[in-house]
Amino acid sequence: MGVQKYIYLCILIAFSLNLTSTSGLSNGGHLPSNAYLQQESGYDLRAFPSYSGLHSENDSYKTFMKIRRSLSAASVQTVVNVLDFGAKGDGATDDTKAFETAWAKACSSSAEVNFVVPKNRNFLVKQIKFSGPCKSGIAMQIGGAIIASDDRSDYSKDRRHWIVFHGVENLVVSGGGVVNGNGKIWWQNSCKTNKANPCTVAPTALTFYQCTNLGVNNLKIENPQQIHLSFEKCKNVQVSNLVVTAPGNSPNTDGIHVTDTQNIKISSTTIATGDDCISIVSGSQKVLATGITCGPGHGISIGSLGAGNSEADVSDIVINGAKLSGTTNGVRIKTWQGGSGRASNIKFQNIEMENVENPIIIDQHYCDQDKPCKEESSAVQVENILYQNIKGTSASKVAIAFDCSKSHPCEGIVMQNVKLEGGSTTNSKAVCNNVKFLNPPTISPNCAN
Repeated sequence: MGVQKYIYLCILIAFSLNLTSTSGLSNGGHLPSNAYLQQESGYDLRAFPSYSGLHSENDSYKTFMKIRRSLSAASVQTVVNVLDFGAKGDGATDDTKAFETAWAKACSSSAEVNFVVPKNRNFLVKQIKFSGPCKSGIAMQIGGAIIASDDRSDYSKDRRHWIVFHGVENLVVSGGGVVNGNGKIWWQNSCKTNKANPCTVAPTALTFYQCTNLGVNNLKIENPQQIHLSFEKCKNVQVSNLVVTAPGNSPNTDGIHVTDTQNIKISSTTIATGDDCISIVSGSQKVLATGITCGPGHGISIGSLGAGNSEADVSDIVINGAKLSGTTNGVRIKTWQGGSGRASNIKFQNIEMENVENPIIIDQHYCDQDKPCKEESSAVQVENILYQNIKGTSASKVAIAFDCSKSHPCEGIVMQNVKLEGGSTTNSKAVCNNVKFLNPPTISPNCAN
């Protein structure tokens, strides 16, 4: 193992340990519901994941990025440029084979690899999978634009994915370039755009599956076929300085989707899309999002969870520092009736909302289907949720909506310094059904029931 790779691995491991050590949790991540009531603020912050060392770029993160840059400049490295493998970058020639051949070279290298997608070029790439494990760390520098085919028949083998990184360890994808999903043809044929169309799946533009020690930064991801960017079953992830964009009426174009992923930080990212700016679903733990700008879109969502009577678990989530403008929702937890498991130890802090239709929501009766959902006695337990320093304006009459389950009410809810005003033509109100607050909430508007 080379010296550069050894240092690289050590820093990534240190970063991982930092994420783990700052969670502040014990007892398997679930604390007794009354274990956090001593501090002067009225509750013990140890009950919630703190990530206090990650609210800014801490030493381990800075060092991680320094090492990433040094890999690109290291004398002992392999430079793999897609142009050397036959890519044209003219926006018309199919460059998929060239990218596949270049990746095979990069992945087999025993030296650190700088994988170059040059600036000032447009690379037409059809469905592609960059598979690991690889022999060494890889820094993929996307300087130009990677553009998807707009021929839907090119996705006949897999309708769910365009670009996939599968099982790659020690990977950084950056470079200031563009990943363009060319999604307009998919949106036009969506049943959400036209009910006469059949409801079918569409590809996620960029998927990271079972990747470990991963950095994704300084990219523009735009106009996806469906979801922009998905992290599935990944560990130890840094996401920063992304611009994620699609029209506000583009269907199902979630910005960043996190599923069954642990230790992920998303920072300094701007998202404007037609669905959730960030969605966090089952199996995800230790997620930090900070410095997020969202709008248009459907806000920041935990869930949906528990669909089809499934078990779901999401815990140790921190949304700290976000601005939402003109979104259909603000910060939302949504669960289906009949599910099981829990959504626990979640913080929403330091959030500014401007003209947001539904600023704060917990919906344990979520039902995204044509037929009404039947009443169920089981539910995903929602517990230990902190709302702190949330201010702004609501575009709807109900600024705070807690629609919790009678059989599994929301528990351990803390609201501190929450002030949401109505727009110029309406006063806002709060509706709080089946909620157990830990202490008297300091909110405006107050609960009407």
